[in-house]
Amino acid sequence: MAKAKALDRRRKSIRSIRKITRTMELISTAQFRKAMDRAVAVSAYAKRIVALVGHLTTAGLEVKHPLLEAHAETSNAALLVLSANRGLCGGYNGSVLRHGMSQLKQLRATVPEVRLEVSGKRGISAFRFRKIEIAERFTQFDNKPTFAEVEVLANRYLEWYQSGRLDRLDVVYTKFESLGRQYAVVETLLPLAQLDGAGQNGNHDENPNSPHIQYEFLPSAASIVDEVVPASFKVKLFKCFLDAAVSEQIARRVAMKNATENADSMIGSLSIAYNRARQGQITGELLEIVGGAEALNK
Repeated sequence: MAKAKALDRRRKSIRSIRKITRTMELISTAQFRKAMDRAVAVSAYAKRIVALVGHLTTAGLEVKHPLLEAHAETSNAALLVLSANRGLCGGYNGSVLRHGMSQLKQLRATVPEVRLEVSGKRGISAFRFRKIEIAERFTQFDNKPTFAEVEVLANRYLEWYQSGRLDRLDVVYTKFESLGRQYAVVETLLPLAQLDGAGQNGNHDENPNSPHIQYEFLPSAASIVDEVVPASFKVKLFKCFLDAAVSEQIARRVAMKNATENADSMIGSLSIAYNRARQGQITGELLEIVGGAEALNK
């Protein structure tokens, strides 16, 4: 009976774990849908604001802005690594950290001063374990980052870059392309030497043979550029945080779904083993009763 009891206890334990993984799967499913809607909306906005700068270029304007010009020397660089506050999301954190470690090593080999900033408790713990100094830690960016929170960080980077305290900004995060495709990437956000999506003709996802768009600038084209270029950087940085958030929820949903399926398989195997053990015990008890009855009759 001891073996049957042990199998039953283990089966009950796995059932309890299954309830937890199933609940986390459902929560992640609800959260990733909301996060995905935000990421898709911001992505569309980012494309349009980049296209606007491209159209300003095609209008015959010489678009100049400090953020678009690389510094003569790269003496100070910043590396921002976006990880998760929680685990149980498969290889999400591991992939980001591998890219972050590799990029940090490359930057330190070529840039005199490298500032490391990490978002997420998992990333903070990983760098701390490796005894790598972290200049700034962020734990407030969870699965619902707001533009106001990211804008504070973006304004600091913009101020540093324009004042010469920062020459380059790299961001390591998990890029979201679709429900079935997310991958860790390293993107250089500063300087904004070439705005993504704005080709030579300045059009974005448009027919290159289409006529140029005519603009009337009020109060001036320079003032519009001064407003649009920093806004494009802020939106890009915000999109990095949103991509990281939705990718984390997708990774956790997949991990919890796999864990739930594995628990179901283990419960089934343990149930078969328990039934066999229990049946063997019942058979043994019946044989003992029959043997005792025969002994009494003799």
